[in-house]
Amino acid sequence: MEKCYISKNYKDLTQAGNKAKTDIERIMDSLGFKNAGLARTTKRNKITGFFITLTGVLKAPFSLRKGDMVVLQYPLKKYYTFLCRMAHRRGCKVVTLIHDLGSFRRQKLTVEQEIFRLNHSDYIIAHNETMKNWLIEHGCKAGIGCLEIFDYLSPDANTCKRKAEPPYNVIYAGALNARKNTFLYKLGDYVQSYRFLLYGYGFESDKAKKSDSFRYMGFVPSDKLISEAEGHFGLVWDGADIDICSGNFGEYLQYNNPHKTSLYIRCGLPVIIWDKAALAPFILKNGIGFTVSSLAEIEERLSSLSAEEYSAMLANVKTVGDKLAGGYYFSKAVSEAEKVLYPAAL
Repeated sequence: MEKCYISKNYKDLTQAGNKAKTDIERIMDSLGFKNAGLARTTKRNKITGFFITLTGVLKAPFSLRKGDMVVLQYPLKKYYTFLCRMAHRRGCKVVTLIHDLGSFRRQKLTVEQEIFRLNHSDYIIAHNETMKNWLIEHGCKAGIGCLEIFDYLSPDANTCKRKAEPPYNVIYAGALNARKNTFLYKLGDYVQSYRFLLYGYGFESDKAKKSDSFRYMGFVPSDKLISEAEGHFGLVWDGADIDICSGNFGEYLQYNNPHKTSLYIRCGLPVIIWDKAALAPFILKNGIGFTVSSLAEIEERLSSLSAEEYSAMLANVKTVGDKLAGGYYFSKAVSEAEKVLYPAAL
């Protein structure tokens, strides 16, 4: 039995989704997986990229043998169902790692369409227990395990010496425009003794309340951010409101593992996250930050933070960050999938 995956063309590796998928491919390479498609490419031309991916997809079934285990990264657009069917015809087992659910924030599929697609898989690696339970409740018949959190590979680690000394800096990385993250433009009224460092594109300072509460850093490549970030915490929040993560993107936090959480941890930053987010239990269990039900609570929480409490968070972040850098979480999840699908071989 060989363990296989199928690479493709990735147009832009600065996108979080593509970074997550290429990291998984690199982890699979380190675990001895075989790429059944074409070599990974980064062609920016849409037509060239389309034909490279299509050729790899058409080649892959002929590289598979009976008994092989194939890991597919979902979504894979129109190719996913085809590859599942071809793999099964070749006598293979299919493991699906979910990156994004199309029936949630982007609503490109109905729930029924999404579950129908995923039921072509033999085993699914969901983000977390909440997503796993949602899949089961909506009729998913495959075996399901959990990733816990996305690994994050990078050449460097953060060497900044952080201490629990106000004023604190809280980092927010991502899309910064008023349409995507309206909450940023309301947040100034609740910021007194700390400041925000904003990394990304599109911050409209003229629309922000108390804009002097923010320092706009611009877009910084993730590897550079990991090695140079100087803040004290990273914020995971989404949507329009201060008191709840709202809208399609905000509500999705109740089910998904935002890739930026892993980025913050690799930056050496403890995490501040919505208490109803699916990743909140992971943050608390590992002691790598704190949760809030409203962004208005950050001020008081930081004011009461002791040096000992913050030092413990930093030590725990280092432990989890080292695991992310080594591909620990995906390696564990795919090993559990193999045990379920091939019990006699172990």
